[in-house]
Amino acid sequence: MFNVPRSESGVSKAVRIFELIYHAAVHDLRKSHTNALMGLFINVAQTMMLVAVFYLMFAIMGMRSSQIRGDFLLYIMSGIFIYMTQIKSMGSIVGAEGAASPMMQHAPMSTFISIMSHALSALYIQLLSVVIVVFLYDIAFTPVEIYDMSGVFGMIFLAWFSGCAIGLCFYAIKPWMPGVASIGSTIYSRANMIASGKMFVANTVPWNILVMFTWNPLFHIIDQARGFMFINYNPHYSNWHYPLIVSCVLLIIGFMGESYTRKHASLSWGARG
Repeated sequence: MFNVPRSESGVSKAVRIFELIYHAAVHDLRKSHTNALMGLFINVAQTMMLVAVFYLMFAIMGMRSSQIRGDFLLYIMSGIFIYMTQIKSMGSIVGAEGAASPMMQHAPMSTFISIMSHALSALYIQLLSVVIVVFLYDIAFTPVEIYDMSGVFGMIFLAWFSGCAIGLCFYAIKPWMPGVASIGSTIYSRANMIASGKMFVANTVPWNILVMFTWNPLFHIIDQARGFMFINYNPHYSNWHYPLIVSCVLLIIGFMGESYTRKHASLSWGARG
């Protein structure tokens, strides 16, 4: 039989790629739990548990009076939501199928589609979790008032973007040094429990302590998000340009490393064997 090549327009190729990304994202969402609602419930439960832990910690340490004037629980949620968004998106990218995965044996599949599907699935589950938690808090406790909703969601998207960029760098080195990638991503996520600055606001911290946190893009994102969320807080020592620039640089480095790994995957894996 003769195989007649079929030419595709740019639009049809783009539609086919988006369709593959959609199906791969759905597959990623259902990979850990066949029931999508159960996976969402677990993510919401993790978020609410972190909020409860930090609320109790602040209450025991007596730090409530030193924070932003406004809804204290909403203040805690702002840090937890953005922290979870970045860490979850980073972990999702690191866990994406690599060039040596059996999934890559199928012709339409590629590492780009795998990366994009994991990134979009992480964004979907985190956005849905944020909306559900805030909605439950609004109807069960007190009406939620946010000064600039678009700015807050912009910071959530920036946290997702930065998490994907950091995860892509770990993803690129994972085939060569899987232990380093796994330990490095774990250390980063654990260190950001403190280094992200979600337990305080930048305006209230002395400069000699603040310099230990300003290197962290997540610190800037959380502080800026609180500036958009509360009308009484105007962040002076953070900006959203720095995490955006850092994320773009890391994204370029990650894609360069992934491209090199993909081209040399078979050679390097064969040499190891």
